[in-house]
Amino acid sequence: MKTYIEISVPIRYNAHWFESLRTVLNNVNVRWQKGYYHITMAFMDETAEGVDWKQILDRHFSQTAAFEMTFDKIDVFTSRPGKHIINLTATQVPQRFLSLVEDIRNEMVNAGCKIQSSFKLHVTLGRASFPDFKLLKIREIIETVTLPQLSLTLTEVDFRVFRGPVIYETSLSK
Repeated sequence: MKTYIEISVPIRYNAHWFESLRTVLNNVNVRWQKGYYHITMAFMDETAEGVDWKQILDRHFSQTAAFEMTFDKIDVFTSRPGKHIINLTATQVPQRFLSLVEDIRNEMVNAGCKIQSSFKLHVTLGRASFPDFKLLKIREIIETVTLPQLSLTLTEVDFRVFRGPVIYETSLSK
Protein backbone atom coordinates (compact mmCIF):
# COMPACT_ATOMS: atom_id res chain seq x y z
CA MET A 1 0.00 0.00 0.00
CA LYS A 2 1.16 3.54 -0.73
CA THR A 3 1.42 5.91 2.24
CA TYR A 4 2.98 9.23 3.08
CA ILE A 5 3.96 11.46 5.98
CA GLU A 6 2.99 15.09 5.66
CA ILE A 7 3.31 18.27 7.67
CA SER A 8 0.50 20.79 7.15
CA VAL A 9 1.27 24.29 5.88
CA PRO A 10 -1.35 26.86 6.94
CA ILE A 11 -1.85 28.94 3.79
CA ARG A 12 -5.14 30.24 2.38
CA TYR A 13 -6.52 29.77 -1.13
CA ASN A 14 -7.92 33.31 -1.03
CA ALA A 15 -4.63 34.98 -0.01
CA HIS A 16 -3.87 37.96 -2.26
CA TRP A 17 -0.60 36.49 -3.61
CA PHE A 18 -2.37 33.20 -4.43
CA GLU A 19 -5.17 35.02 -6.25
CA SER A 20 -2.53 36.94 -8.22
CA LEU A 21 -0.80 33.69 -9.15
CA ARG A 22 -4.02 32.16 -10.45
CA THR A 23 -4.75 35.34 -12.42
CA VAL A 24 -1.36 35.43 -14.20
CA LEU A 25 -1.72 31.74 -15.08
CA ASN A 26 -5.34 31.91 -16.23
CA ASN A 27 -4.29 30.86 -19.79
CA VAL A 28 -2.53 27.73 -18.52
CA ASN A 29 -4.34 24.46 -17.81
CA VAL A 30 -3.85 24.27 -14.01
CA ARG A 31 -5.78 22.16 -11.50
CA TRP A 32 -5.44 24.33 -8.41
CA GLN A 33 -5.20 22.77 -4.99
CA LYS A 34 -8.03 24.12 -2.84
CA GLY A 35 -6.95 23.65 0.74
CA TYR A 36 -5.06 20.74 2.22
CA TYR A 37 -1.61 22.30 1.77
CA HIS A 38 1.33 20.29 3.07
CA ILE A 39 4.95 19.22 2.66
CA THR A 40 5.35 15.52 1.95
CA MET A 41 8.18 14.41 4.21
CA ALA A 42 8.24 10.83 2.87
CA PHE A 43 6.17 9.04 0.23
CA MET A 44 6.29 5.27 0.55
CA ASP A 45 5.58 3.51 -2.74
CA GLU A 46 5.30 0.29 -0.75
CA THR A 47 4.68 0.19 2.98
CA ALA A 48 5.93 -2.83 4.91
CA GLU A 49 3.32 -4.91 6.75
CA GLY A 50 3.48 -5.72 10.45
CA VAL A 51 5.57 -2.71 11.49
CA ASP A 52 4.52 -0.59 14.49
CA TRP A 53 4.39 2.76 12.65
CA LYS A 54 2.95 4.55 15.67
CA GLN A 55 6.02 3.66 17.73
CA ILE A 56 8.40 4.80 14.97
CA LEU A 57 6.56 8.06 14.37
CA ASP A 58 6.10 8.78 18.09
CA ARG A 59 9.85 8.36 18.56
CA HIS A 60 10.50 11.02 15.91
CA PHE A 61 7.68 13.45 16.69
CA SER A 62 6.91 13.23 20.43
CA GLN A 63 9.94 15.33 21.38
CA THR A 64 10.01 17.49 18.24
CA ALA A 65 9.16 21.16 18.56
CA ALA A 66 7.12 22.94 15.89
CA PHE A 67 9.04 24.31 12.93
CA GLU A 68 9.18 27.97 11.99
CA MET A 69 9.66 28.16 8.25
CA THR A 70 9.70 31.14 5.91
CA PHE A 71 8.23 30.47 2.49
CA ASP A 72 9.60 33.02 0.07
CA LYS A 73 9.42 31.60 -3.45
CA ILE A 74 6.85 30.37 -5.93
CA ASP A 75 8.35 27.85 -8.33
CA VAL A 76 7.50 25.13 -10.85
CA PHE A 77 9.11 21.78 -11.59
CA THR A 78 8.38 18.86 -13.89
CA SER A 79 7.05 15.78 -12.10
CA ARG A 80 6.88 13.68 -15.28
CA PRO A 81 6.84 14.54 -18.99
CA GLY A 82 4.16 17.12 -19.66
CA LYS A 83 3.12 17.33 -15.98
CA HIS A 84 4.29 20.15 -13.76
CA ILE A 85 3.90 21.16 -10.13
CA ILE A 86 3.42 24.84 -9.32
CA ASN A 87 4.55 25.21 -5.74
CA LEU A 88 5.47 27.33 -2.77
CA THR A 89 8.91 26.73 -1.30
CA ALA A 90 11.53 28.10 1.07
CA THR A 91 15.00 29.11 -0.03
CA GLN A 92 16.37 28.66 3.52
CA VAL A 93 15.18 25.41 5.07
CA PRO A 94 15.99 24.83 8.75
CA GLN A 95 18.65 22.13 9.11
CA ARG A 96 16.66 20.64 11.99
CA PHE A 97 13.76 20.02 9.58
CA LEU A 98 15.99 18.48 6.89
CA SER A 99 17.63 16.21 9.48
CA LEU A 100 14.24 15.03 10.75
CA VAL A 101 13.06 14.28 7.21
CA GLU A 102 16.24 12.33 6.45
CA ASP A 103 16.02 10.37 9.73
CA ILE A 104 12.37 9.43 9.13
CA ARG A 105 12.97 8.42 5.52
CA ASN A 106 15.96 6.27 6.54
CA GLU A 107 14.01 4.56 9.31
CA MET A 108 11.08 3.86 6.99
CA VAL A 109 13.43 2.27 4.45
CA ASN A 110 15.13 0.25 7.19
CA ALA A 111 11.68 -0.96 8.31
CA GLY A 112 11.03 -2.32 4.81
CA CYS A 113 9.35 0.55 2.96
CA LYS A 114 10.21 1.39 -0.62
CA ILE A 115 10.81 5.09 -1.24
CA GLN A 116 11.63 5.94 -4.83
CA SER A 117 11.36 9.73 -4.84
CA SER A 118 13.92 12.04 -3.31
CA PHE A 119 12.84 14.78 -0.89
CA LYS A 120 12.08 18.16 -2.45
CA LEU A 121 10.63 20.71 -0.07
CA HIS A 122 7.55 22.13 -1.75
CA VAL A 123 3.89 22.86 -1.10
CA THR A 124 1.80 21.96 -4.14
CA LEU A 125 -0.39 24.87 -5.23
CA GLY A 126 -1.46 23.41 -8.56
CA ARG A 127 -0.81 20.68 -11.09
CA ALA A 128 -0.47 21.72 -14.68
CA SER A 129 -0.25 20.35 -18.16
CA PHE A 130 1.09 22.95 -20.51
CA PRO A 131 2.32 21.47 -23.77
CA ASP A 132 2.01 24.90 -25.42
CA PHE A 133 4.20 26.57 -22.78
CA LYS A 134 7.85 25.99 -22.01
CA LEU A 135 8.76 25.47 -18.35
CA LEU A 136 11.01 28.53 -18.43
CA LYS A 137 8.13 30.64 -19.76
CA ILE A 138 5.91 29.52 -16.88
CA ARG A 139 8.71 30.36 -14.44
CA GLU A 140 8.96 33.86 -15.99
CA ILE A 141 5.22 34.36 -15.55
CA ILE A 142 5.31 33.12 -11.95
CA GLU A 143 8.14 35.51 -11.12
CA THR A 144 5.82 38.46 -11.83
CA VAL A 145 3.79 37.59 -8.70
CA THR A 146 4.83 39.40 -5.54
CA LEU A 147 5.05 36.91 -2.71
CA PRO A 148 5.35 38.31 0.80
CA GLN A 149 7.64 36.32 3.04
CA LEU A 150 5.34 33.90 4.80
CA SER A 151 6.77 32.95 8.19
CA LEU A 152 4.63 30.05 9.33
CA THR A 153 4.60 27.66 12.25
CA LEU A 154 4.29 24.04 11.17
CA THR A 155 2.75 21.80 13.84
CA GLU A 156 0.33 19.26 12.34
CA VAL A 157 1.75 15.94 11.12
CA ASP A 158 -0.24 13.10 9.52
CA PHE A 159 0.65 9.65 8.22
CA ARG A 160 -1.88 8.79 5.50
CA VAL A 161 -2.81 6.11 3.08
CA PHE A 162 -2.43 7.55 -0.41
CA ARG A 163 -5.91 8.81 -1.37
CA GLY A 164 -7.21 7.30 1.85
CA PRO A 165 -7.56 7.79 5.58
CA VAL A 166 -5.18 9.16 8.18
CA ILE A 167 -3.37 6.35 10.02
CA TYR A 168 -1.55 8.54 12.56
CA GLU A 169 -1.72 12.20 13.53
CA THR A 170 0.12 14.37 15.99
CA SER A 171 0.77 18.00 16.87
CA LEU A 172 4.31 19.21 17.43
CA SER A 173 4.85 21.22 20.60
CA LYS A 174 5.06 24.98 20.25
